[in-house]
Amino acid sequence: MSHRRVIDEYYKDITNLTTLLNSTSNAYRLLVASANDYNNMALAKKAEVKDALKRSNELGKVIDNIIDSLDYTVKCYNRYMNTKSDAIGQISNSTFVGIELENQLKRTE
Repeated sequence: MSHRRVIDEYYKDITNLTTLLNSTSNAYRLLVASANDYNNMALAKKAEVKDALKRSNELGKVIDNIIDSLDYTVKCYNRYMNTKSDAIGQISNSTFVGIELENQLKRTE
């Protein structure tokens, strides 16, 4: 597997983590809303409310883990992008850019 392909796969992992965070956050909101609904129901048992809160708290911990993973992964990807930008910055000087522009102008004529 080429280095570029590894980075592309890594970027897909970031996208997957973001999607996972979005879906679990939505599920968390629904669980919290359900717990609130149980709490407001006159016929709801205390145990049902506690169970609903427990489920939402457990999912909240999962969300925290996803956020930690995403934070670490994005930092690694940013280091890669900074390194790549530094390398491009070192090779692209005014002479290099001038030659590139001349070549483009020749192709359009």
